[in-house]
Amino acid sequence: MSPTFSETLRAATMPAHEQANHSPYISALLGGELSVDAFGQLASQLYFVYSALEDTAEAMRDDPIAGKFVFSELNRRDALREDMAYYFGPSWESVVEPLPATSEYCARIRSVSWSGEFVAHHYTRYLGDIAGGQVIRHRLRKLHGVEGPGSMFYVFDQIPSAPKFRDNYRALLNSAPWDAEERKRVILESLRAYELNVGVFAALAEDMPRYSMS
Repeated sequence: MSPTFSETLRAATMPAHEQANHSPYISALLGGELSVDAFGQLASQLYFVYSALEDTAEAMRDDPIAGKFVFSELNRRDALREDMAYYFGPSWESVVEPLPATSEYCARIRSVSWSGEFVAHHYTRYLGDIAGGQVIRHRLRKLHGVEGPGSMFYVFDQIPSAPKFRDNYRALLNSAPWDAEERKRVILESLRAYELNVGVFAALAEDMPRYSMS
């Protein structure tokens, strides 16, 4: 049997996915080498990324293809606002700023107008955070005792079953009416999304000594 599109997309992006997961910043974060403030720095950049993604989702909601991938129960911005207040205090909006790499990532997300490009960014972020994000949530709790505010980004409590949700999402990918060339474009944009994400991790890593636990 020929692989489904979701299988092809997953296989094509797996090396980029592994590169992101094993970036120096994420490796140090999960390895207990960095203070809890490093988790806050990551959350601060994700706030801008998800603001861009969720604004774009609203703009694409009426698109006949992209609209099927717009799930309000996935929205992370309000959860990230709680996390920002935990890490940076009630005046966090006057303190937190996007890094240049984050601004580049956000600009790319906001520039998309075709369903496949939107879904590429949506897929790389949400499906990764529903699954892999739980590893970070666990480490945040184990290493620093942070539960609730400070880790709300990773709490997808409006999704009753993550495995069923992922299965449904993959079915949507498989049934989306993109032709072969359009599917290639989705894959290329997904790779671009991973590249931009790794760029944010690299920018965060430049300040790692500030958060070193050693």
